[in-house]
Amino acid sequence: MTIRYRTWLGLGGNIGDPTQSMADALQALHRRDDTRVATVSPVYRTPPWGKTDQAWFHNACAQVETSMLPEELLAACLDIEKEMKRERIERWGPRIIDIDVLTYEGMESFDSQSLTLPHPRMTERAFVLVPLNDIAPDLVVNGKSIADWAALCDRSGIEKARDDAGWWLETGSGKS
Repeated sequence: MTIRYRTWLGLGGNIGDPTQSMADALQALHRRDDTRVATVSPVYRTPPWGKTDQAWFHNACAQVETSMLPEELLAACLDIEKEMKRERIERWGPRIIDIDVLTYEGMESFDSQSLTLPHPRMTERAFVLVPLNDIAPDLVVNGKSIADWAALCDRSGIEKARDDAGWWLETGSGKS
């Protein structure tokens, strides 16, 4: 892998064992020759957003280094979701795994038919901002640092579920 982009992902789920699903997804990305997971936030237990009559979610964020362009990374993430049996039945509904490309270093904005960067509404969502603030407080999105955005968000109900470093490497086989 010659060209590396730093990018940030949001992960979550509320079906089955969402923490294990996020770990499996991160390990699948890390095993790729064109991608390396650099940093992963703690896991947070978060109330549902958008559609509130469902189980609470577990969420985390990751910084990834990749040689893939944004749409290629999105396609890889969607392939992992599909392999993990993600079903898209209703918007903001229950899911085994969700992997969102949040932003790319050096790209203030990107817009295509399949992807908009920074991720729309990421600056409104505490379930993204709280874990992202743990790993990238100085990252600037829409003119403000993640720390500034996180200070403005409503953190009601959000609690750490896993604070241990390396939680995503506990099972399976990741590359070092």
